[in-house]
Amino acid sequence: MQRISQLALRRLLSPPSAAAAARRSAPVAAEAVSGGGVPIPTRGGGSSMVAASGWSGGGPGLRLARRLCTYDERDDRALEEEAEKKFGWILKIFFLGTAGLVGYQFFPYMGDNLLQQSISLLHVKDPLFKRMGASRLGRFAVDDERRMKVVEMGGAQELLNVLEGAKDDKTRKEALKALAALSKSEKAAGFLDKAGAYAIVSSTPNSTEFAEIEAYKTSLLKAFDQLKP
Repeated sequence: MQRISQLALRRLLSPPSAAAAARRSAPVAAEAVSGGGVPIPTRGGGSSMVAASGWSGGGPGLRLARRLCTYDERDDRALEEEAEKKFGWILKIFFLGTAGLVGYQFFPYMGDNLLQQSISLLHVKDPLFKRMGASRLGRFAVDDERRMKVVEMGGAQELLNVLEGAKDDKTRKEALKALAALSKSEKAAGFLDKAGAYAIVSSTPNSTEFAEIEAYKTSLLKAFDQLKP
């Protein structure tokens, strides 16, 4: 009797055998399969079931997972194309702005207003603006019509005033350069001569730093001499 009790106690305390575990899990697996489930093997050798409706192609869980995890190349390509368009517009704006700045700096004369602005720079006290105005007038005076336009709008007289009151060689050089460009027109040279340009130019000191000053002076004085009968 005592031996039978010990055997019963050992069976209760010992883990179930593999066969017994298989017999116990068989009804659960059968029920899951009958309900449309898919068996998933576990670490202990058994299997667990997942309902097919949750992970099938028509289930909402799998559709949500696919939306979150699927890599869509079309969306990526669309983003790249949009970025390229934006970058292209930035380059275009930068190019147009740079071209406008360069064009205004080197070809600023498309009407009387811009020409008047260049002449107005000669009135500013800062020598830098005076040099800018003189430089623009010199680039504008490329033919007799434009040279006389500068004279008519008062640019020639203002250049003489800048040259007479200049305190540095850089400003004298730019003023003389613009006056030399104007003097290539006989009418403009005649106006300058009557405005006292001969005395102003001849009294302008030469520069050891800018040899162009002496060259411009020589050109102007020669043009004035040629006006004499």
